[in-house]
Amino acid sequence: MTVVAILIAILVFFFILVLMSSIRIAREYERGVIFRLGRLIATKGPGLFLLIPFVDRMVKVDQRIVTMSVPPQEVITRDNVPAKVNAVVYFRVMEPQKAIVEVEDFIVATSQIAQTTLRSTLGQSDLDHLLAERDKINQRLQQIIDEQTSPWGIKVVAVEIKDVEIPQTMQRAMARQAEAERERRAKIIAAEGEFQASEKLALAANVIAAEPVALQLRYLQTLVEVASEHNSTTIFPVPIDLIKAFMGKAEKQ
Repeated sequence: MTVVAILIAILVFFFILVLMSSIRIAREYERGVIFRLGRLIATKGPGLFLLIPFVDRMVKVDQRIVTMSVPPQEVITRDNVPAKVNAVVYFRVMEPQKAIVEVEDFIVATSQIAQTTLRSTLGQSDLDHLLAERDKINQRLQQIIDEQTSPWGIKVVAVEIKDVEIPQTMQRAMARQAEAERERRAKIIAAEGEFQASEKLALAANVIAAEPVALQLRYLQTLVEVASEHNSTTIFPVPIDLIKAFMGKAEKQ
C-alpha cells in the first residue's frame, strides 16, 4: 500500500505540474501567439487560457504604444547644409501574428526603417523648410514609415523630430541674416511713419492756409508749451505778415 500511495502521489504531483505548465495568463495589453508543433494556430488573450504541454509554444506580444528614440543621423539637406537630426517614433503592434511571423525582430526592424527614412527624407528638404515646416515633415515621415511597417502588422502612430543641430558657422550666418532682416523691417517702419506724418502735415498746412486764424492759435499754443517748460527765456513768435510792411518800405528806400 505504501508503494501504491507513493506512486499515486507522484502521478498527482506530475498531473499538477502539467496542468500548471499548460495554464497561461495574458494581461489586457498582451496577446499570445500560439504555435503547435511549429505551426501557427491562433492568437489568444487577454485572460486565462490553456496550452497543450510539450506541444504548444506561446510568444507574448505587447500591444501598448512603443516609444522608440531614433539615434542622431548625419544628413545633408538639399541646399548642401550638413545637419545632425534625431527623432522619436511612436508605434504599436496591431496584428501580433504578422509581427512574430513576418519579421525576426519588429522593434529592431522598425528602428532601422526609421533611421534610413529620416536620412533620405530630410536630404530632400532645404534647411529653411526643415526648421520652419517641421509638422509637415513629421507627417511625411510617419506616412512613409507606416507604409513600410504595415506588412509586419505595425501601425506608426506619430513621428516627431526632436532636435536639429547645424554647424556653428551656419548658426552665425543665420544670426546675421536675422539681424539684417530686423534692421530692414525697422527702416521700413520708420519710413512709413515719416510718410504718414508728412501726409498729416500737408493736411494741416492746407487747413492753416484756408484759415489764417489757425496760425495765430498755433502760435498761442506754442507759447503755452514753452511756458510749461519753466524756461528762463520765453520766445514770442512774430507772424511774418506783421513785418512785411516794414520790409516793403525798406526796399523802396
